[in-house]
Amino acid sequence: MGEGKLQPEARQKLECVDLSSDDEHKLAAQIRQACLESGFFYVVNHGIDLQFINEVFKHSKRFFSLPLEEKMKVLQDKNNRGYTPYAEEMLDPDKQSRGDSKEGYYIGVEILETDTRAKKPLHGPNLWPSSSLLPGWREIMEKYFEESLILSRKLIKLLALALYLDESYFNKPGMLDDPMAALRLLHYSAERSIPELGILGAGAHCDYGMLTLLATDSVPGLQICRQKDATPQIWEDVLPLEGAYVVNLGAMLERWSNGLFRATLHRVANPGKERYSIAFFMEPNFDCLVECLPTCHSDINPPKYPPMISGHYLLGRYIVTHNGFDSNAKSS
Repeated sequence: MGEGKLQPEARQKLECVDLSSDDEHKLAAQIRQACLESGFFYVVNHGIDLQFINEVFKHSKRFFSLPLEEKMKVLQDKNNRGYTPYAEEMLDPDKQSRGDSKEGYYIGVEILETDTRAKKPLHGPNLWPSSSLLPGWREIMEKYFEESLILSRKLIKLLALALYLDESYFNKPGMLDDPMAALRLLHYSAERSIPELGILGAGAHCDYGMLTLLATDSVPGLQICRQKDATPQIWEDVLPLEGAYVVNLGAMLERWSNGLFRATLHRVANPGKERYSIAFFMEPNFDCLVECLPTCHSDINPPKYPPMISGHYLLGRYIVTHNGFDSNAKSS
């Protein structure tokens, strides 16, 4: 159950993208470099107020501090909404001896049962904790969801430029006009991770979708492995940066870019302190066809991946993650 080598002295130096700049092409070039090198970067001056982010963390802690019996009343449903208990997920079963030492709460796009879209997998109404227990909780989370969606679209425009595409490329009908976006609140226990024994806050994995925005508290734990196929794997710390988001790419963007941009392997190795984070996953439409972009292949560099339907891919990944046999986690 060897887990590789950790290099704390080489703490990860990520690109820091300042969105207050008006030079979109300069920002796109900076993002391109980050996506080629590590698939991770910081974003600052992003437009979401820090006080509001702190308020969202406060409300997240309120939910996780509820008695287990209350949290289980909103247990995750078939559409991937609601509460996931400790150890429910195992992201790296080849190396983990037990499930992740975290609990979570998923919030998706709110879709009423009467909406025709509710017939699709991963679509439907959210599960919400009782307003009498957590007054104002739903409203805070819905506002944060919308602000995260706006920021994600700004970054996707820059990613299009970084791929030498028109900035509106991903605005085409059927791509991201009805995204399977998801907000996930995460709470890690204070148990110290022991990677060599297969005990981790979150096992090593690559994200599944297009783009992830991660807000963290001040407790470290996130680590990345630039070369997922290396032996041994080298793990580097990604330290919290106040007021910044950590942005990383998912497997769909890696496939869209024909492997040019990287969905980087990452994990959470808890330092022995309770830890909170908030992730926003930007996923394409359920029926979106993900295939190699025209700027990312040629006669001498043919497409490496077959076309796929976004929703079908996500369904498969969620199923194996919750059943503890995600054999594709490191090859996405």
